[in-house]
Amino acid sequence: MSLRHAILGILSIQPMSGYDLKKVIDESVGHFWSADQSQVYRTLAGLVEDGLATRRTVVQEERPNLHLHSPTDLGLAELDRWLTSPLKTPPTRDPFLARLFFADRLPPEEIRGLLETRRREVGEQLAALEAIAVPAGSADDLGRVLRLATLSYGISQARAELDWLDDTRRRLERITS
Repeated sequence: MSLRHAILGILSIQPMSGYDLKKVIDESVGHFWSADQSQVYRTLAGLVEDGLATRRTVVQEERPNLHLHSPTDLGLAELDRWLTSPLKTPPTRDPFLARLFFADRLPPEEIRGLLETRRREVGEQLAALEAIAVPAGSADDLGRVLRLATLSYGISQARAELDWLDDTRRRLERITS
């Protein structure tokens, strides 16, 4: 996935400014595909330059002009092409797992510290996901069902990692006690 495709996907739901787009990314796909503000603006400019999106200026009184972006037909075709293209599973690069793999060099209390730090981080991620307000809507709204499925996936992943961390801590306690 590229940020271009994430932005085209969001813009296919509704036109928005770069500022609003960044907020939506942070509150939705940002849980599995993050981007900083400058990346969002650079990507939007590239989409417009490539003819995949348009930019319309809305003049506002007593506020800066609003620049609304929308996908073009070419942009929607690119999104559809990406949605139906084969997806290769990317290689996993997890710094925590790499540390844990080699952590037998550390004293047991430091290994426990690694596990507890990770547990705290994952717990915070889980709390953030569980705090997401689920918008009201129809149970047969396909977009809503799919967006809720990605939220459910994130919650399930975080819970599974917490269970795994607890199990790893118990195993560590058995051999270091």
